[in-house]
Amino acid sequence: MDGTSVKTRPLGRWQLAARRKPLEAVVADGERAGLHRRLGAGSLLVLGVANILGAGIYVVTGTAAASFAGPAVVLAFVLAALACGFTGLCYAELSSVIPVSGSAYSYCQVTLGEGAAWALAWMIILEYLLAAAAVAAGFSGYLVSLLGDLQVHVPAAWATSTVTAAQQAGHTRLDFSGGLNAVAALAVAAAAAVQIAGVGRSALANLVLVLVKIAVLLAFVAVGAMFVDAANWRPFLPANEGGFAYGWPGVMRAAAMLFFAYLGFETVSMAAAEARQPRRDVPIGILGSLVVCTVLYITAGVVLTGLVPFRELGVPDPVALAVDRIGWPGFAVLIKIGALTGLGSVLLANAYGASRISLSIARDGLLPSFFARVHPRLGTPWLASVAFGTASALLAALLPIDILGDLICLGIASAFIVVCVAVMWLRSTRPELRGGFRVPLGGVRIGRCWIGVVPVLGIVMCLAMIAPVLGDMLGQARRGDILPAVLLLAYVLAGAAVYLGYGQRRARRHLQDPPR
Repeated sequence: MDGTSVKTRPLGRWQLAARRKPLEAVVADGERAGLHRRLGAGSLLVLGVANILGAGIYVVTGTAAASFAGPAVVLAFVLAALACGFTGLCYAELSSVIPVSGSAYSYCQVTLGEGAAWALAWMIILEYLLAAAAVAAGFSGYLVSLLGDLQVHVPAAWATSTVTAAQQAGHTRLDFSGGLNAVAALAVAAAAAVQIAGVGRSALANLVLVLVKIAVLLAFVAVGAMFVDAANWRPFLPANEGGFAYGWPGVMRAAAMLFFAYLGFETVSMAAAEARQPRRDVPIGILGSLVVCTVLYITAGVVLTGLVPFRELGVPDPVALAVDRIGWPGFAVLIKIGALTGLGSVLLANAYGASRISLSIARDGLLPSFFARVHPRLGTPWLASVAFGTASALLAALLPIDILGDLICLGIASAFIVVCVAVMWLRSTRPELRGGFRVPLGGVRIGRCWIGVVPVLGIVMCLAMIAPVLGDMLGQARRGDILPAVLLLAYVLAGAAVYLGYGQRRARRHLQDPPR
């Protein structure tokens, strides 16, 4: 044998899953994607605010206060913001070094390998699907309330999800309503249609919606502050009543629920491939939108709990309830319109993020190629928008905000942990790489490994967000409410089947071999 016919033994499934994509290939793929670089720092800041500012104050704050934290829901906002802040700093560094679409998925490909990247991407897809559905459920509540003020009454069955949730002794109880939230489903479909029209047009729409909703939210704070009853803030931190009902367990549970309201800054990193100067503009968009929205959330939360006793806030439209208590009908209509614009901008930005993550995954062969098909005239992955819009509309019609928020938290926290790990991995293995931004507070080197203060704090805070959600989900399963656990398990198994049965066989093999 002359040695020229020696064949390389094919890699097994686990070895294929461990293959990493070279950083240079990730950047090159981003340049070949065909997306237009038309977004500046201001547009990215607007995109972040558009996606963050909305659901946190307009939808989930009421349930978080009524069921878990009371007036101390403002502390829950702070805890959620800290978790997002540490991770946001890591996102800012990674997006300045790896300026491509795909966000945490692309970072995971470079660091942990194809299999872990797919698992993470599958959870991010779930995160975006559920986030759109949750925001649409809130949109439905405000629209029905506004139409009621205008003497147009929508049948309750058309604006109520098939599954409903209620809190009992600090735990979540599920029931079937027999309704179908068609209003929420239509809201998701409309957002997908606007997104398909093109990133430039949706960015302009977002700018208008963001300016309107900030102005209206500031008006709510200014006027509502005059009618605040300080007695509603006492006790500020209600004593624990068992399970996650109030006390510090309730604050942590509320923080996990509010976690998904900060999803917007991750969407900014998705836009790196369409940023004019990604190494500078993306960090500004990420950190700027996080700071702006945290201040607005806390301020509005203080006013909200001061206007309405916290136990009465467990509705999908808490701000609408609060402005009705003021007794100014015209002002109430204005605020509800502002809430609708706010939630509408979140739906638009969420549709943007979902289509871009699917574009990155399909480009690697892990999803069918039609997810990566960019419209030749509009420059958007329109088929992906149609697919995700349809799935989110179905979820919005069937599931309540409580279930949606819990599942979203798990997806977001998983992505955030990977981002924190990716920063430490790149600093350890590619110390020569430098973008326009680096995480502060430094770190220590143990051998070749760099352990950063900010990434470690981000991981710890994300685990603190996950723990109460998993605890409540397991508690529900023990009491017979197995739907959330079944949905999560079924989705995970479906992801494994798609990867092993389709993605692993069709993935583009330009990855680095793992050690043998």
